[in-house]
Amino acid sequence: QVQLVESGGGSVQAGGSLRLSCAASGRSLSSYAMGWFRQAPGKEREFVAGILWSASSTYYADSVKGRFTISRDNTKNTLTLQMNSLKPEESAVYYCAAEFPFSRFPLRNVDYWGQGTQVTVSS
Repeated sequence: QVQLVESGGGSVQAGGSLRLSCAASGRSLSSYAMGWFRQAPGKEREFVAGILWSASSTYYADSVKGRFTISRDNTKNTLTLQMNSLKPEESAVYYCAAEFPFSRFPLRNVDYWGQGTQVTVSS
């Protein structure tokens, strides 16, 4: 059974930074495409960023391009999201996700989800 556990969420002021991490256990996810989603209260879950198994390709939602960076370390089975210049409207629960086989970005057929980590950005 695969488990994804996010960490690194918290509270930050607008313009600040946070680094989210996702640790996978149960099996190697080195062949999976992985990504981050977020969901704010009353809103649909939205895809934020994704990365292929080889890290050869990344994808970002337009709203986060230039501010967020996704990366992965297959040797440690971890996924990271560096978030800079955060905005209050980006307050949400952030979820780690893994999908195989990969079709395209944004991820649409996620196999595994983390439990989520709360990010709160104050103005």
